[in-house]
Amino acid sequence: MKLPDSFNLAGRRALVTGSSRGIGAALALALAEAGADVMIHCTGNASAANGVADQVRALGRRTGFVQADLSADDGARRIHDASVAALGGIDILILNASVQIRKNWTDFTRADLDAHYAVNYRASFELLQLAVPAMITARWGRVLTVGSVQEIRPHPEMLAYSSFKHAQTGLVLGLAKQLAPHGVTLNNLAPGVIVTDRNADALARPGYADKVRSSIPAGRLGYPADCVGAALLLCSDAGAYITGQNLFADGGLGLA
Repeated sequence: MKLPDSFNLAGRRALVTGSSRGIGAALALALAEAGADVMIHCTGNASAANGVADQVRALGRRTGFVQADLSADDGARRIHDASVAALGGIDILILNASVQIRKNWTDFTRADLDAHYAVNYRASFELLQLAVPAMITARWGRVLTVGSVQEIRPHPEMLAYSSFKHAQTGLVLGLAKQLAPHGVTLNNLAPGVIVTDRNADALARPGYADKVRSSIPAGRLGYPADCVGAALLLCSDAGAYITGQNLFADGGLGLA
């Protein structure tokens, strides 16, 4: 297989959770550019999700969007079923959606913890249960969880977030060996400080962006596009021999 062909996703069907903005939107559009049909998901901003779906459609790919709260009891099921109905199946599952509550750990409420658990772990577990069996039958599948550099460099105000990102990566490590014989790979992509609307307020604080930048060996903040190359590798035939890995796209921030 020639190198460009190994990245070609024509005929593949992808679901990217949390894909109405930021990293999720960038990954969804990259998959579509590589040839995949892509289902877009959002929790609240249907207009933004529909806009990303329009961009996918403009690339000549099949698409759709589903609005569903991953913390709801039926959230994962609704997203899975809507994706299968729109695309006919799921070959590539990117678990990108997450909750990130920022406060001192002593101030966390049970509701705060439950929100992190439901979206950042339980929904990922349930979507794996729903989507992976068909991948096993097809003997081809790609699962990419989106973690965080906080798995190894936890922010003091986001202890629950970093903890559940650890747990999600544990799913990858726990399942990768089981699923490898079936042609299904599972990997985690751990971004560093990526400029998105989620952290816009924090980065706008006087001096904060400079402080963060000075801690990154690459000398700059990241952007959603910085996550695209690694994701395409891990979601294509080019990455068929890579599984159970935690790949950091962080400009070296996680280095000791």
